[in-house]
Amino acid sequence: MPRSSSLIARVAGAAAGVVLAAATALVAALPAQAASLTQVTGFGSNPGNLAMYAYRPDGLPAGAPAVVLLHGCVQNASTYVANSGWQKYADQWKFTLIAPQQPSGNNANSCFNWFETGDTARGQGEALSIKQMVDYAKTTYGTDGARVYVSGLSAGGAMSAAMLAAYPDVFAGGSIIAGIPYRCATSTVTAFSCMNPGVDKTPAQWGDLVRGAYPGYTGRRPRVAIWHGTGDTTVATANAAESRDQWTNVLGVSTTPTSTSTLPAGTGLEVYGSDQVRLYRVSGMGHGTPVDPGAGADQCGTAGAYFLDTICSTYRDAVFFGLGGGGASPSPAPTATASPTPTASPTASPAPTGAPVCVTASNYAHVVAGRAYQSGGYAYALGSGQRMGLYNTFYTSTLKQTGPAYWVIGC
Repeated sequence: MPRSSSLIARVAGAAAGVVLAAATALVAALPAQAASLTQVTGFGSNPGNLAMYAYRPDGLPAGAPAVVLLHGCVQNASTYVANSGWQKYADQWKFTLIAPQQPSGNNANSCFNWFETGDTARGQGEALSIKQMVDYAKTTYGTDGARVYVSGLSAGGAMSAAMLAAYPDVFAGGSIIAGIPYRCATSTVTAFSCMNPGVDKTPAQWGDLVRGAYPGYTGRRPRVAIWHGTGDTTVATANAAESRDQWTNVLGVSTTPTSTSTLPAGTGLEVYGSDQVRLYRVSGMGHGTPVDPGAGADQCGTAGAYFLDTICSTYRDAVFFGLGGGGASPSPAPTATASPTPTASPTASPAPTGAPVCVTASNYAHVVAGRAYQSGGYAYALGSGQRMGLYNTFYTSTLKQTGPAYWVIGC
């Protein structure tokens, strides 16, 4: 497939939704550590001609989870790992980061080719190269194959959707940031209209595109988080709702949220089904990955162009994936259901010196706030892993914060 045509260059150059600017200005200084982002070669046949980078924290245990991170255009693996905040939680909660990198030889602006069918189909092109990186991590690092996740921004967000569609047997969950529904575009020509103003399809039509990526698949489908700024004029905000329609249909849940809540920075959270799909709308935010620099348990990242100082999306996604609770893998369909409105505010501040924070709320509200995680229909305190009871709005627990991202039952 030709990859250096002027049309590809024009798509990448004209659209910051697929083109994210000035990676060299974004790399932040990190504390000195023994672990570092390292290039890996020989991970497979690599039909998509991608580079593989991996970050493995010191003290990584056997059977640790992994997160695949897909950068935006005119970015690279190190830029995205450094600025998104994922390294902080990989160090803290001990999981591997796998960071594919797109060379300019594939795309003039180093965008993942989310609009090329040969790169988004199962067993082909860039999608297969990324899958081979996961296979390498499982074989070489001992990564737990049941706890592999994917997240990406813009072109990387659209490619994240492609990986969830083409490889539902590989990924347990994913995050689509300022992205586009799977198979909205099938060429460089249609990429423009998908980005803005967006393409309207019924949930069933969107769902059929995902189901068609792996015909006959009847196994478990990954959970999906969708992030979009309400001020994004590059990748139209309509794409958030269309992505919501796609993944709720695939997972067999209603497009009416089972709950809504408000998070920091005016972020609205809509939860669908039994927490299989989340849609975060960040008020007034433009095109980029939401970050929130700081030392708090729920703060992360470095602000800059296309890393926007609002809320730490990485923290929310890591908790949603079950990475912050002793490695438990959250169930995609808990046996208990949540009532429409949480019983407490889903935010809590880190404990100030000498004054532990105690919060009493429903188990559902604790999970949404990131004080707990859910697995198999039950809630567990973040950090301690103590079982709190059923994951719903009717069971209430009191949690005390005894350290960063560490909560215990009682006060």
